[in-house]
Amino acid sequence: MKRIHFTAEDLARTRGAPTIGVAAETFDSVRMLSNRDAGLAFRGWQVSVRGRLGDRAGPLAALIPARGPLVDAMSLMGSTPSIDEAVDIWMAAPGALLRVELEHIGFRPTHRTWARGLLDGTREARLQVASALRACHRVTVAPYWSGVRSPLGEVRAGYVRAMADGGVERLLAVLGGSAARWRPPVLEVAHPRDEDVHLNGRGLVIAPTMFSTDQIELLLPPLDPSRSPTPAVGTIAWFRSGSPDLRGQSMDNRTSSYGNRTGTAFALHDWYGYGGNCWPIWNESPANLQSVNPAWDTIASSVSRGTCG
Repeated sequence: MKRIHFTAEDLARTRGAPTIGVAAETFDSVRMLSNRDAGLAFRGWQVSVRGRLGDRAGPLAALIPARGPLVDAMSLMGSTPSIDEAVDIWMAAPGALLRVELEHIGFRPTHRTWARGLLDGTREARLQVASALRACHRVTVAPYWSGVRSPLGEVRAGYVRAMADGGVERLLAVLGGSAARWRPPVLEVAHPRDEDVHLNGRGLVIAPTMFSTDQIELLLPPLDPSRSPTPAVGTIAWFRSGSPDLRGQSMDNRTSSYGNRTGTAFALHDWYGYGGNCWPIWNESPANLQSVNPAWDTIASSVSRGTCG
């Protein structure tokens, strides 16, 4: 459990963001490729992408630890939606920041010489990572981004509505479904490590993410005391015809918001196989369930194409 402590100044500086950035999404996509528990929401993508990268992903994959804290790509490469800008930020990242982010990684023996050059700040090592970032983005993210942007935008619109309904405390109350609980002035976030996080007046930047099976990841900038931490909120799944069992998409009892841009109605069900109670999702109706019907927050087990009844 992570406990994020807010002051009045933190609440005033908490805000939403459209995305965690193209670099962080690319890092997460490479990590997702080897995740056997990603569920059906990512299965087709994994099959389509796996094998197309070859050795080009090597430098990026070397920076993704099998266990332990993750590299904060937002700190190293920014939250920009432009891959070119992300590479520029990476190439100019301070050496001290690079060492703080990478020194905890247990590099494999075959990568240690290259990693030493990276930690020492050699340009060639940074260029190898930049090349791998571009190659991975081109295969794992770019072809799918136009389809991802709309669901991400709808999630962020839900943040905006929550803040309009009851301010930032309302947003914190509905954030992350069952993975988070707002107990003023502390936001409790489900996490394998127990930790107290004090924002110290920096506030929080809340951003939706695509390539993550975790409901909430907290990204902490290690060297800039003025920069706000970012909780990346996922997962997102999208459907053309529904799903009789949301366990297949790793979304069972996890649906906290929705949007429908298909031109037809869909429906959520609180039991598998379209059974149990039903909640309609009308066309062009993005919503946060905690706002529109709290009883339906994180209880859906299937989703069908068509109205209830």
